[in-house]
Amino acid sequence: MAALRLVCLAVVLAVGLVHALDISKFKDVPVLARTFKNLSRGPPQQVVTNRAVVQEKWITQKLDHFDESNTGTYQMRYLLNDEFQTEGSPIFIYLGGEWEIEQSMVSGGHWYDMAEEHKGVLIYTEHRYYGQSVPTTTMSTENLKYLNVKQALADVANFILTIKAENAELANSKVLLAGGSYSATMVVWFKRLYPDLVVGGWASSAPLLAKVDFTEYKEVVGQAFLELGGQQCYNRIENGIAELESLFANKRGAEARAMLRLCNSFDDKNDLDLWSLFGSISNVFSGVAQYQSSGDIEYYCDYLLSFRDDATAIANFVYWGFGMPTCVDATYASTVEYYLWSVENFGAGRPWYYQTCNEYGWYQSSGSRNQPFGTKFPATLYTTLCGDVFSSQFGNEQINNNADQTNEYFGGMEPGVENVYMTHGALDPWNPMGHGVAQGATLIANASHCSDFGSIRTSDSAELRASKEKIADLVRQWLA
Repeated sequence: MAALRLVCLAVVLAVGLVHALDISKFKDVPVLARTFKNLSRGPPQQVVTNRAVVQEKWITQKLDHFDESNTGTYQMRYLLNDEFQTEGSPIFIYLGGEWEIEQSMVSGGHWYDMAEEHKGVLIYTEHRYYGQSVPTTTMSTENLKYLNVKQALADVANFILTIKAENAELANSKVLLAGGSYSATMVVWFKRLYPDLVVGGWASSAPLLAKVDFTEYKEVVGQAFLELGGQQCYNRIENGIAELESLFANKRGAEARAMLRLCNSFDDKNDLDLWSLFGSISNVFSGVAQYQSSGDIEYYCDYLLSFRDDATAIANFVYWGFGMPTCVDATYASTVEYYLWSVENFGAGRPWYYQTCNEYGWYQSSGSRNQPFGTKFPATLYTTLCGDVFSSQFGNEQINNNADQTNEYFGGMEPGVENVYMTHGALDPWNPMGHGVAQGATLIANASHCSDFGSIRTSDSAELRASKEKIADLVRQWLA
């Protein structure tokens, strides 16, 4: 029974990481890159109960919307479901973010249900540099200069204008946007920059404030384990990680390396290696909390509490979370090497990491003591990685300046938009960077990241159902 439980845990923890990251060309993905990528995967796939025909289409976009002298173009991919289309159909666009788009978002779920009610056309746009919408032959730092949210929002604006111009039935159609996580942020910012192109938007789990040292994230992860898993589970995490830190600090690194199954290349006297290790450990817990559904955290806590001591529990838990490699590669140098390898190998997390360095930060650090994941992964780990992977121009000061400029341009916590419905899970680690109840957002109890896109179900909590009904009512108002 114990062996079966370990196998089940391995499958549940590893499946998200495997789906999030194409590792077929790079045999041993360092765990920092692996777990970081897992935290930026797309919204949950929707349950599809029909046989809608979803068409894959392409549109020509300018490489640089803001430089008239640049005549370069690229092909942006989008998915179209026009099964309900009629004269004047409203256009329901789900915005892609830092992931590859897939069919279920336009053939199932609450967005689909609302489109069906209003005989809408469903579209899922793919963000430049993600999925198959890659504008350049490599992802060198020079080529990534065309990757930023302003260009991506201009892509959406041009897309809307082009679709309407090329389809007589949609020439006068109203447009609505939806998005989750980063693409929810795009919904808000699109309404700020192009308010006349859309009548309303739904932003689920939208971070609005760019912040380099995002200490609040791990606080909410800890809170999720405390509220759903209990004090004993929280204590086990906190004590186990503290014990592992102590082993390294007190010249018992060999013992800790063996427990954690670390590869021989790991150097516990190198701060960057230690930071990479403990950042990766915390990210396993973050992945559970960020994507948890009912019963998940309770299950994982039962597993953690099945061990006799704290450190052994943590070591076994994260080993399964890392995907059970022959040995765990947690070295900083391997992470740098991996992101450099990704210049020629797309889909490996490099473009999103570039955006964090260039626009947002959002580095989920150990800077707060009000979390159980220790002290060994400061934001400096991530800012140092920016410089080593992309360019020395990405020093700590420049990255902070970049985040400040993003906040100044888009308004930070005061984006100044109307007709955008913002939702957050109360246990979503991203919610501190977005609007709360005081700003008019809806906070859904016990829910986490992008957890409200499914169709209305009898299993929905009262709060979740009320939120879904509210956006449905707003859509009716916007389309009236």
